[in-house]
Amino acid sequence: SKRITMSITSEQKRLVQTTWKSVLPISDTAADIFYDRLFKTAPDVAKLFDKVNMSKQKKHLMTALNTAVQGLDNLDKLFPFLENLGARHKKYGVENSDYYNAVGSALLYTLEQGLGEEYNSDVAAAWTVVFGVVAAVMQQGALKPKPSSA
Repeated sequence: SKRITMSITSEQKRLVQTTWKSVLPISDTAADIFYDRLFKTAPDVAKLFDKVNMSKQKKHLMTALNTAVQGLDNLDKLFPFLENLGARHKKYGVENSDYYNAVGSALLYTLEQGLGEEYNSDVAAAWTVVFGVVAAVMQQGALKPKPSSA
């Protein structure tokens, strides 16, 4: 898993962390944009949210993203968090990379809408790399065998 992270440069990390600071004040709006976009572009994913309390879900999303962005400074702590998150998402029915691709696209769209002038190709590339790492580690967590409860 160390190999996965070497792909994030310090400049990309800086771009993600600074642009995230701009998103935080509009986090409610950002979460709305994200799920609207996700459900429009990936109707199969929308089905997974049928019985979900969406206002709680939106808070969970922003908290998890915040943890991931802050966690770029300490990957040893971030990775177990992401692996657990991936394992939990598998329980919710998230089974393949199509889901993660849809989420990645919706995230970039949300950043583009939310950041306005601050959004550019460098920012897009940085978030793409970081989200790629997050998704890879989550999917790794989803594949791990469950520790036995015995």
